Amino acid sequence: MTGVTGGEAVLREAFAGKSVLLTGHTGFKGSWLSIWLHRLGATVTGYALEPPTSPNNYELSGVAELLAADIRGDIRDRDKFAETVRTTEPDIVLHLAAQTVVLDSYADPAESFDVNVMGTASVLDALRGYRKPGGDGKPCAVVVVTSDKCYANDESGRRFAETDPLGGHDPYSASKAGAELVAASYRSSFFPPDDLARHGIALATARAGNVIGGGDWTPHGLVRDIVTAIGAGERIDLRRPSAIRPWQHVLEPLSGYLTLAARLTAPDAAQYCGAWNFGPDAADDATVAELTEAMIAHWGRGAWRDASNPDDLPEAQVLRLSTEHTAAGLGWRPRWRFAEAVARTVDWYRALDADPASARAACLTDLDAYLAVAEEGR
Repeated sequence: MTGVTGGEAVLREAFAGKSVLLTGHTGFKGSWLSIWLHRLGATVTGYALEPPTSPNNYELSGVAELLAADIRGDIRDRDKFAETVRTTEPDIVLHLAAQTVVLDSYADPAESFDVNVMGTASVLDALRGYRKPGGDGKPCAVVVVTSDKCYANDESGRRFAETDPLGGHDPYSASKAGAELVAASYRSSFFPPDDLARHGIALATARAGNVIGGGDWTPHGLVRDIVTAIGAGERIDLRRPSAIRPWQHVLEPLSGYLTLAARLTAPDAAQYCGAWNFGPDAADDATVAELTEAMIAHWGRGAWRDASNPDDLPEAQVLRLSTEHTAAGLGWRPRWRFAEAVARTVDWYRALDADPASARAACLTDLDAYLAVAEEGR
């Protein structure tokens, strides 16, 4: 594979005409990824539950129109998902379906473990039956998306690398660590990279930082809270204003997932079968308050207040990611700095306020701008 990593020509070469099975396509990240995959010429089958929020980018952007098949299903329904794999015959599987909210994991921890751990096992088990070793099934590249919260966070403030221990104090984080362990187990037991020519399944995991961008109405999510409060002329309540996160625009990790999947379809795919971090430059890590103030400044109105409570359920205070391995191994690096990511996010919602039919066009505008930067190699 040649050309600029993350550039459109390189990705189109990998995805055009390919059958792509995308789980979680009705969610925030999944809706953006569906739009990008369609632009690349992929034949996309979406498999997910109903959109998790109202409003949502899936419906606003008319994502269903871009899909070859739009399937409603639970990844834990092993028979249905296995049948979907058999009928779509994917060249590439991008597994994004998950329980994604830390506070929800406290409310129903068993559900978080069931979806994130057993759901991942269900997806990989369907692929285990898809191509029997030595059988007729075609090769398949698989990217399992987990989270930057899969690490055993010691609150030291250091940037976690892919070789650091997995863990998690809250159920959500622990469930993401569990998903990583499930993927590693399937890779070792059924899809060993050194025997890829025999079994045909190239499996990797992706650990992304906190994302911002248009179309995010995730419950308890910071962007959703900011947009809702500004729209209502209310103060923004921040539960943890001093918490530090690796914020990045949603297109950053999506470019990473696509780059990784493309590498997994190449003749040297075995060397990419592992775990990969996707996060911002270290200088762009920011506190919750800093992100909020940046969005307020770009919007031109709004205010926030400290709503922290010592009795709140615990969440990590500091979370940072190292992307050195990803830069060296995949040639991937973030393209947009913090200020650009904030501006793009605010402008998306302002465009939607001005024209409720503009969602997909706003996504494509951001995608055009992002790809232009990637092509310039900046």
